[in-house]
Amino acid sequence: MSGHSKWSQIKNKKNVTDQKRGQVFSKLLRAISIAAKQEPNPDFNPRLRSTIQKAKDSNVPNENIQRAISKAAETKDLEELALEAYGPEATPIIIEVVTDNRNRTINELRILLSANNAKLADQGSVLWAFEKVDGEWHAKFPQPASEETKQKIESLKNALEAHDDVQKVIPNTG
Repeated sequence: MSGHSKWSQIKNKKNVTDQKRGQVFSKLLRAISIAAKQEPNPDFNPRLRSTIQKAKDSNVPNENIQRAISKAAETKDLEELALEAYGPEATPIIIEVVTDNRNRTINELRILLSANNAKLADQGSVLWAFEKVDGEWHAKFPQPASEETKQKIESLKNALEAHDDVQKVIPNTG
């Protein structure tokens, strides 16, 4: 008879939604900390201002945002990386990462990539297929891909974005 009460069902649903919400919050707060490193005043830092707006749109409490900004001024150990990878059918992928330990993150991502038939690429070997416009990566020459390949890339993207340090995954598909 266990598991049949209404509270049990609500508790399980709430637990799942709270975990997803926590992951989104932590990614946004890391992005705020990175953006606040250069200039902690959002009036003079458009990147910080837009990141704060994204956080507010996701209902991150103002107290947490202010804590992330003040924490960025105190600690300088977070590092922003753009890793390059080849996904299914040699699809170029850029992975934006914010980490406090470069070696740990790269090794964890290497394991995730190999589990999904992908691999890390050498620095500069994938960037030719992308351009950075207003701080965002965009595909210069999107590659056509079959539906099966798109599904594989989407599952790889979901696996990578589930990692705490990964901020964004940008595949070069059309």
